[in-house]
Amino acid sequence: MRTQKQMIDKVLGFIEAVELPGLGIECDAKVDTGAATSSLHAERIEEFERQGEQWVRFHVLFNKQSARIDQTCEARLVEQRVITSSNGQSSKRYIIEADIHVGGLHFTTEISLTHRGSMKYPMLIGRKAIKGRFIVDVSRG
Repeated sequence: MRTQKQMIDKVLGFIEAVELPGLGIECDAKVDTGAATSSLHAERIEEFERQGEQWVRFHVLFNKQSARIDQTCEARLVEQRVITSSNGQSSKRYIIEADIHVGGLHFTTEISLTHRGSMKYPMLIGRKAIKGRFIVDVSRG
């Protein structure tokens, strides 16, 4: 009998094409095993209520060679959480759940909304999205 570790045969490279169909976004994303939660570039985030639930509306405006996106999105708010970035800075971020298509799989994952305008890629795929689904081969770009 194969163990769960042996059953994972999907491999992600350092950079992967992703689709967030519910948000209308397709882009390349950086795979980052050092980040717990995936993140997406977002500007002008505003909370609102829909049918008794908290939602957020945000603008994904990213214009670099790696991705050109100009999309206003809405998603149900899961929570606000303090997240510490790779440079040690902590900030409170909005957390949403979104359907994602990456590496031949389709699943729902948590995504934090943050300003990634200075980064090369508008999205980062973190450990929670990777765990149990993929192995990462950093030699694959």
